[in-house]
Amino acid sequence: MKAAFVIFDGMTSLDFIGVYDPLGRLRTMGFLPEFAWSVCALSDVVQDDRGLRFLPNRIGETFAGFDLLVVPGGHSVRELQHDARFLQWLQTASDVPLKASVCTGSLLLGAAGFLTQTAATTHRSAFDELRRYTTDVREDRVVDSGNIITAGGVAAGIDLGLHLVERLAGRDSRIRIARQMDYLGSSTHER
Repeated sequence: MKAAFVIFDGMTSLDFIGVYDPLGRLRTMGFLPEFAWSVCALSDVVQDDRGLRFLPNRIGETFAGFDLLVVPGGHSVRELQHDARFLQWLQTASDVPLKASVCTGSLLLGAAGFLTQTAATTHRSAFDELRRYTTDVREDRVVDSGNIITAGGVAAGIDLGLHLVERLAGRDSRIRIARQMDYLGSSTHER
């Protein structure tokens, strides 16, 4: 299992980290020792919306060969959803079997053509924008439409990460990772 985490200037860091943390624990806690990931961008340094810098390990390469694509949101999504170069790069993920987004990252999945006939969600302030790409906009925290999974606002990234953990490694893995994270989300913690 190989995941591609997309990052870009102006992203919201928690959108990326919220998903990355629980998924990374699949390997570090031994649930999926073969789980691997790459942090992917179009530039060699990425700066989030507050100035935090990230160094991707794949720059401008296609998404061929990945099993999972994760796209964060952020204020710069408003421009990126109209950026031909960025969208062409994202479209190289057409054969990636599982695609996921947090917050306004769903607008990027939509602009790349991945949300046609798919239920999706985003940050509640962007519901109208999301309707340009799908007629089935939902207010749920996480919307699993099979090969596309979208999550609502920023903090929903953790919920998405744990949802993906369950999809990839089962409910017990999700519960144990949530406990390790000391996360008490409504559907992740059993007493």
